[in-house]
Amino acid sequence: MAPAVASNGAIFQAASGYAPLHYGQRAHRLGDIVTVVLAERTTTAKSASGNTTRAGSASITPPTAGPFAIDPNILSAGASGSFTGKGNAAQSSTLAGDITVTIAEVLGNGVVRIRGEKLMNFSQGQEWVQLTGLVRLADIDADNRVLSPRIADAQIRYGGKGSVQTAGREGWLSRFFSKISPF
Repeated sequence: MAPAVASNGAIFQAASGYAPLHYGQRAHRLGDIVTVVLAERTTTAKSASGNTTRAGSASITPPTAGPFAIDPNILSAGASGSFTGKGNAAQSSTLAGDITVTIAEVLGNGVVRIRGEKLMNFSQGQEWVQLTGLVRLADIDADNRVLSPRIADAQIRYGGKGSVQTAGREGWLSRFFSKISPF
């Protein structure tokens, strides 16, 4: 049988979740919960072009008389080559929503490491969001929320599996031919 903890007779019990008045209920300790408001938007564009031209020629003037006489029109050579290439790429991504994470580590400089994941099962598969990063305690609002752009070293992973993700993926035979085809 475990020994009973002695009661000190007071209403205040420090072991029952004491938080000083100047802290309020703002998350700041190991295991505290923080809601991250995902507000990510990225847009990238890249364009490249190239053009090269190369030409060369060589000619030899052979003897026109004697035992080694050769018709001068036979010995001439020339070569040329050109390349023109152009490429464009554009990508736009948006991620919005909320994910509630926990404080996994408290660093001594007013910064905490957060970590968490959300798994959602739907009728056509499942999706997940995983998040880790560093947050300044000053960026956590009174409702224990922080915007995702305020997270340093953020690693946000979004993925899923199911019929919708499978339908949007290139098939194995197409991937094989795209790797070996030079065109």
